[in-house]
Amino acid sequence: MTTTMRAAVCVSAGGPEVLEIRELPVPAVRPGWSLVRVAGAGLNRSELRTRQGHSPSVRFPRVLGIECVGVVAVSTDPSVPDGTTVAAVMGEMGREFDGGYAEYALVPNSLLMPVASTLPWEVLAALPETYLTARGSLDALGIEPGGRLLIRGGTSSVGLAAASIALGHGVETAATTRRPDKVSALTVAAVDHVLVDAGGSLAGPVHDVWPEGPDYVLDLVGASTAVDSLRLVRRGGIVCVSGSLNGWLLPNFEPIAMIPTGTRLTAFHSDTIKGSVGTAVLQRIIHEVEAGAYRPNVDRVFGLSDIVAAHRYMENNEATGKVVAVP
Repeated sequence: MTTTMRAAVCVSAGGPEVLEIRELPVPAVRPGWSLVRVAGAGLNRSELRTRQGHSPSVRFPRVLGIECVGVVAVSTDPSVPDGTTVAAVMGEMGREFDGGYAEYALVPNSLLMPVASTLPWEVLAALPETYLTARGSLDALGIEPGGRLLIRGGTSSVGLAAASIALGHGVETAATTRRPDKVSALTVAAVDHVLVDAGGSLAGPVHDVWPEGPDYVLDLVGASTAVDSLRLVRRGGIVCVSGSLNGWLLPNFEPIAMIPTGTRLTAFHSDTIKGSVGTAVLQRIIHEVEAGAYRPNVDRVFGLSDIVAAHRYMENNEATGKVVAVP
């Protein structure tokens, strides 16, 4: 095995140009950690925000990437031998230690998710963070067949994944996009009602579809829309905030004044189903994609050497679905 590797290193907080391709030593294996030859890494907006300097705990230089898929090159876990196809997600990847934007990643054994897959690497790489978040969010909402689900941020990778899963559960869906040129993507995803979000409250368009409001709202926009989502959902309905497309904090949030009586507010974070907890869930997702039940929604694949262009593409909100980087 080679002793050096190519990696995209975030050298400081800033714009996409702070990501530099460098030749680094392949990480040395140590007890409790295994070396993964990375075959693909899904890109996420949390990495964009870390690169911008919004993750106070992160120290630069750092190889970003909160997820990856690949093959175990050197294992220290007898239950996951060399050559096993694995995914790894969260657990401070790309934050406390170097992540998936590299040819090799040294990963704690607790994060390894061994899976069987016939999918191309770029498709498999699009699934872990996106579909685990979508699945976990819908579970947090407690969706049931016949229910009505509003997805805010519908053309994001998680939004499209959630629509795909909801379709298989017999849930009536509405989804929003702020760009009219992305309406067709939601139509192709078999969303029942496509709503163009022009800013401000969605009360009018949503109540035109469902006069009493949706039963569930999956809010992937986050800070700027969460309070409005609480007003949109029917009394006794549930809002789950799982995204930060527009930031992480709710300024001046007053729960008693802003959460209608009986309405429930929850959240989902994919760190709760990392490692062994999420392995079976991810394997089921892979089977559903292989069977054609779920659409992986890969928007664009970039080579690792084009990581600056990939981040610029993501930052400009050009993607409809998942952006993937391959070494």
